[in-house]
Amino acid sequence: MEELQTRKGISGSTLKLIAVITMVIDHVGAVVLARLIMASGYKSAIYSSDVTDLAEWLTANENLYMVYTVSRFIGRMAFPIFCFLLVEGFMRTGNAKKYGLRLGTFALISEIPFDLALSSAVFEWTYQNVFFTLFIGFVTMMVLDYIERTEWQLAAKALSGGVILLAGACLAEVLGTDYGAKGVLAILALYLFRRSRSWQLVAGCAAFLWEMPALIGFIPIALYNGKRGMKLKYFFYAFYPVHLLVLYLIAVMLGVGGYAAW
Repeated sequence: MEELQTRKGISGSTLKLIAVITMVIDHVGAVVLARLIMASGYKSAIYSSDVTDLAEWLTANENLYMVYTVSRFIGRMAFPIFCFLLVEGFMRTGNAKKYGLRLGTFALISEIPFDLALSSAVFEWTYQNVFFTLFIGFVTMMVLDYIERTEWQLAAKALSGGVILLAGACLAEVLGTDYGAKGVLAILALYLFRRSRSWQLVAGCAAFLWEMPALIGFIPIALYNGKRGMKLKYFFYAFYPVHLLVLYLIAVMLGVGGYAAW
């Protein structure tokens, strides 16, 4: 009976696929639809001194703007799932250093496709891809884990842990990573409450209150059965930069590649 109960729900690979699909939907909006919106005169309408210009633009582009809005709404559930899977991966990995190195490597590999996808520039130094956020969160978990396993007094552990947590959040903000400090803090909230799924869900939802649509992502997380499922170890790593590059090329083919998506 216990074995049957542990198999109920969805596996880690299913969670990852949900995150990937919703991420793609989000990025179709952010990379392609956003450029179509810019090409349709959105900026001139929104910055016009005549409010009727914006009203006319919205009327003429109602469907485009609606599809864009829905795609970004759906996409908000992807990042909480990736944060949760990162914590799960950290807890289960047999080689944390290798895991962290892989995250850092793909953060560098993904940066040019990410910059092209969002800004149409080969290098955009003010905003970095989400792998950097995940990498900083992972390294911060490594340090917190080390502190937890020391024989220091509880007060020293709490103080040093707080400093490390703050340092990780500040680093993400300074580097301008996707989701920034709030992304790293969300990862760490899920990590700190990892021993209780119920409290982990509560902490995770609290960490994403600033982005309410993201809370939908905790529904599939709550259904996670603790099983790995299909072997998709390198799937997301390769898929992330490739899909960004493909979406940028689609924007180019549509004649809007020269516009920045943000």
